[in-house]
Amino acid sequence: MLLQSKRIWVVNTWIEAQLEIKGEKITAVYPYGTKKVDKDYGNLRIVPGFIDCHTHGAYGFDTNDAQPEGLRNWVKNIVQEGVTGILPTTITQSEKVLTAAVANVAKVVEEGYEGAEILGIHFEGPYLDQEYKGAQPEQYCVKPDVEQFQRYYKASHHLIKIITVACEHDEDFALTKYCVQHGIVVSQGHSSATYEQAKLAIANGAGSMTHVFNGMTKFHHRDPGLVGAAMRFRNVYGEVICDGNHSTPEALNDYFTAKGPDHGILITDSLKVKGLPVGTRTLFGGNLIELAEDGSAHLVEAGNLAGSTLKVNDGLRVLVEKAQVPWQTAINACTINPARMLKVDDRKGTLQAGKDADIVVLNEDYSVFDVFARGKQVART
Repeated sequence: MLLQSKRIWVVNTWIEAQLEIKGEKITAVYPYGTKKVDKDYGNLRIVPGFIDCHTHGAYGFDTNDAQPEGLRNWVKNIVQEGVTGILPTTITQSEKVLTAAVANVAKVVEEGYEGAEILGIHFEGPYLDQEYKGAQPEQYCVKPDVEQFQRYYKASHHLIKIITVACEHDEDFALTKYCVQHGIVVSQGHSSATYEQAKLAIANGAGSMTHVFNGMTKFHHRDPGLVGAAMRFRNVYGEVICDGNHSTPEALNDYFTAKGPDHGILITDSLKVKGLPVGTRTLFGGNLIELAEDGSAHLVEAGNLAGSTLKVNDGLRVLVEKAQVPWQTAINACTINPARMLKVDDRKGTLQAGKDADIVVLNEDYSVFDVFARGKQVART
């Protein structure tokens, strides 16, 4: 199959080109108009498939629910927003619940599914700080424990690829070092770490930070905190919720300007209320949350933010149109940067010959016109 557009994002710029797809792969990139094409998208933008590496659920399903059909429905439908790679994300709970959650993802991967590719699991908690726990249930936040984590890792069939940890509570960085040795990205988050503690965690292998600005020590010019570390250590990845609610467009501009184009990551941190009506109430980590009109979700009792219902294509729009982030930085944040962090950039994250044919066609307003996941047309509005 051949498709073409006058705006295809290749080698960090828009070019007029044709993409040749055979099976699951892009096999060649030709100059525009070279061959007769099957699909001509005119002037619509074509970008690599999006990767969401921090997302708890959608359409009434949460990763912790451990329901195979709920997970299958989620990954089948999430392609509607251009997501072709996903990491179902847990929230702090009992060992029984978390074990069932990661085992469920492994079961679905092994038995088969359609839609976005499950690239692994993001294990958020339970090794979090009590003060900066956010919407995570306090009673289940515990100190890092290598032996316990080994049980989770085994239950996941080694699918855990990212773990969020408050590394300041990780004695001798034992869990941090164990995870790094097993190819798991350690992401500092829900953390009370000082700048110095964050620096030491990075020196011991921590390679990312979880939803920068939220659930961490704030920036002060005499006490930079974890936010300051996220901006200062530019070769450390840092994910950020780009909905305009968790962080203002101005804060997003500051962050991506400091971070540069290669290590910032756009995430949704979406919850099971995504895709459901405004006003919907449901449990998240045992706490009651409610979906607000602006797309944010809040704890009903405490009132603080508990996640989002952001779509990745809308996050891209916020970055470019509201935060005034350059195209290269914005697109990298939801494509090649998470691919590199997860070490799947040999087949994901860019539109190049030999890569998976994960392709998103965007309308001018950033709504999704068409999607191909591993060469299969999976969504067209």
